[in-house]
Amino acid sequence: MGRPRSFDAGTALDHALLVFWRKGYEGTSLSDLTHAMGINRPSLYAAFGDKETLFRKVLDRYAEGPAAFMGEALQESTARAVAERLLEGMINLTTARHNPRGCLLVQGALAGSEDTDDVRREVSSRRNAGEKAVRLRFKRAQEEGDLPPDVNVADLARYLITLVYGIAVQAASGVGREHLRKVIQTALQVWPIPTQGEAMAH
Repeated sequence: MGRPRSFDAGTALDHALLVFWRKGYEGTSLSDLTHAMGINRPSLYAAFGDKETLFRKVLDRYAEGPAAFMGEALQESTARAVAERLLEGMINLTTARHNPRGCLLVQGALAGSEDTDDVRREVSSRRNAGEKAVRLRFKRAQEEGDLPPDVNVADLARYLITLVYGIAVQAASGVGREHLRKVIQTALQVWPIPTQGEAMAH
């Protein structure tokens, strides 16, 4: 039997998450990770695999923790409430004092060498999966009469996700919470709503 771990894997993952969030995938070194996680390289490899495998675990941790609002927003009762929860949630995530600025799914692997192509594809795939989930939620809203029948739900989902990640980029550049909330207010002024007759028909 191997020796028991002398560290908490969940806590170590949280520390790795913050490093990747601040520095991005390519900007993070193994030394950065071992220092932040309080473990040596053999322990890191034994518990989490190589750097890329660790990063994928961090992405899961991020989705289940700081960015959990993205999945929770889909449970809101109306399409507009979904949009509000996603936009407000991203503002709270990316401007909170205890968080690094920006979003891990945007800054984590936005740029890098050819060696990081797999990582960039992974991050892009996760963003696309989020957009698909929103699209399916809006499709349901349309079937329920919550969105007008002539709305292109794919375009609406892409519009919303572009706003969500655009907020993350702005926050990473130092734009404050109140300015970002004004973006939400402007965006929602053009939100499509069904006519009274369309809503009653459902």
